[in-house]
Amino acid sequence: MKIIKLKYILTLLSFLTAGFYANAQEIIVDSVKVKEKVVQSGNRQKIDGIIATVGDYIVLDSDIDKAFLEISSQGNSVKDITRCQILGKLLEDKLYAHQAIQDSIVVKDEEIRDKMSQQLEYMVEQLGSMEKVVKYFKKNSEEDFRTELFDILKQQRLADEMRRKIIDEIQISPEETRVFYKSIPEMERPVFGAELEIAQIVIVPKVSETEKQRVINKLKEIKKEVEDGASFKTRAVIYTDDRASAPKGGAYTINKKTGFVKEFKDVAFSMQEGEISEPFETEFGYHIIYLEKIKGQDLELRHILMMPKVSEEDLSEARGKALLLKKRIEDKEITFADAARQFSEEKETRANGGTLINPKTQDTHFELTKMDPELYGHVSNLKDNEISEPILEEDPRTGKKIKLIMVTNRINEHVADYSKDYTKIKDLALKEKQIKAITKWTNEKIKESYISIGDDYKGCEFTSDWLKKQ
Repeated sequence: MKIIKLKYILTLLSFLTAGFYANAQEIIVDSVKVKEKVVQSGNRQKIDGIIATVGDYIVLDSDIDKAFLEISSQGNSVKDITRCQILGKLLEDKLYAHQAIQDSIVVKDEEIRDKMSQQLEYMVEQLGSMEKVVKYFKKNSEEDFRTELFDILKQQRLADEMRRKIIDEIQISPEETRVFYKSIPEMERPVFGAELEIAQIVIVPKVSETEKQRVINKLKEIKKEVEDGASFKTRAVIYTDDRASAPKGGAYTINKKTGFVKEFKDVAFSMQEGEISEPFETEFGYHIIYLEKIKGQDLELRHILMMPKVSEEDLSEARGKALLLKKRIEDKEITFADAARQFSEEKETRANGGTLINPKTQDTHFELTKMDPELYGHVSNLKDNEISEPILEEDPRTGKKIKLIMVTNRINEHVADYSKDYTKIKDLALKEKQIKAITKWTNEKIKESYISIGDDYKGCEFTSDWLKKQ
């Protein structure tokens, strides 16, 4: 999407949400501790110390260097980004975290520990051992490293919650959207790239009863082993097909609002502490649950998911069914949409005649330049209303399936049109309104908060009044 006037909005939005550097690698190297360190800068040396303070939080000169490195490591250009702009972003982050504490925003330590565990697992996987992680980040001990990482993650979480509190209740009306669109000069209106509307039919291979029984028997065997003293956690690491929980030994903490399927929650909330369920089925496969602890409304549990394996014979049968449907559609016996409604086994798209919803925009349009590479590979060479050959897809959540895909509509690159692109324009209008709310909030809190900027940065032209000149 090419935007002229709106570039400012989208740039600020990237600061507002993800920030310049939000991944695990960066978070760990950021530090809130002061280290007096001599660093080379051009032909002179400078001391790496505190360059700014916001409430109880500080910013080091090296934090700006780390931000530049992070931007570059993600393949982005730093040519048009100044140290003053980076400092302004860091000051915002500190202000959010500081004000979150003033507003008594609570961040659970358990949540931070879970996040820290995930990041530590990733680091150990990348570097080989915890000792190498500690050495890589130049910490004196694992305890020091964990303590510092915990503090950093908690500060970031506080900042995120404060941002969310500011913008969560902001909504945009149709009238505000119309005014926003009309305010953009005609020659400066955004240009939206070529888009496709796509539909699909999904055929799930039927698994044999023998294979289903094999999985059930294996889960019963694992249950017996655990009841005889084996570790459920270890068995989960070895056997579970749930990739998300495998590194944690199948562990989840859930409550009745957690977005798990009904069958899973029905079993979990019928259990007692220390109990292991019998094998049961969901759309993902067969499970057993070990309920470790009940904490108020929360259940701390572990589970093992085993997905019955699809044989070549099962796949061949599903492929044949897809080819027969393809021929019937091409022979005009049935439309693609009707075939999807009658025969597709994907409940999310079946009722809409197989039409896919873009998860990023929640509408039916997929912009070619932003499309998932795998989906793009399937549709890029299809003509309008041409049906693909059967496609084998291996979904890590639900296993193997066969798909037929068709491009139902093609929209060429065009200047934003209010009636055709209302959803996108509304989204831009909402972003602008959120940015204005953030700006207003920031300037108000700056006046109320203790803020100190070092002499080397007092010449910066910030978008907010960090120097309190007004």
